Amino acid sequence: MNLVVLHGPPAVGKLTVARELARLTGWRLFHNHLAVDFALALHDFGTPGFVALREKLWRDGFAAAIADGLPGLIFTFNPENSVSQTFIDGLVREFSAPPHAWYGVALTAPEAELERRLASPDRHTKRKLVDLDLYRRLRAAGTFDTPILPPPQLRIDTAELAPAEAAAQIRDALVAASLLR
Repeated sequence: MNLVVLHGPPAVGKLTVARELARLTGWRLFHNHLAVDFALALHDFGTPGFVALREKLWRDGFAAAIADGLPGLIFTFNPENSVSQTFIDGLVREFSAPPHAWYGVALTAPEAELERRLASPDRHTKRKLVDLDLYRRLRAAGTFDTPILPPPQLRIDTAELAPAEAAAQIRDALVAASLLR
């Protein structure tokens, strides 16, 4: 199975681009917040119970996609320090070995644009980070600096492209890499 990991900071547009990419490829979308929101129903963010349950949900989701024979899965991910480097390294190792393929896409945008987007009404409906002061404190504390993902195969500035254009670039790159027909 091909795993496309759209990663980047809060408000960069991971889910919006991922939805467009799913539409263009026909691949399933595994949005990170599905596991996060489920784990938050039972545990406080960052607690050992939360981290263990979220990781189990991610692993079980990937295993189910493989078992179902999906050709590809789109996964949105915001690196932040409650995710262990060991988990990421294992995931990369698993999906970098045949018959699987890892395809990383780093989504970026200037800080001013990210801060502007944090106030988006759509973010409020999805239990996403919307507090600008909290975002600045977390960023200053290095919360988003780990875990480290491998260098991406593609980097896209979402301030420069509409979501549909970004998704089309990713689709075209997947075709060029022979991961999508």
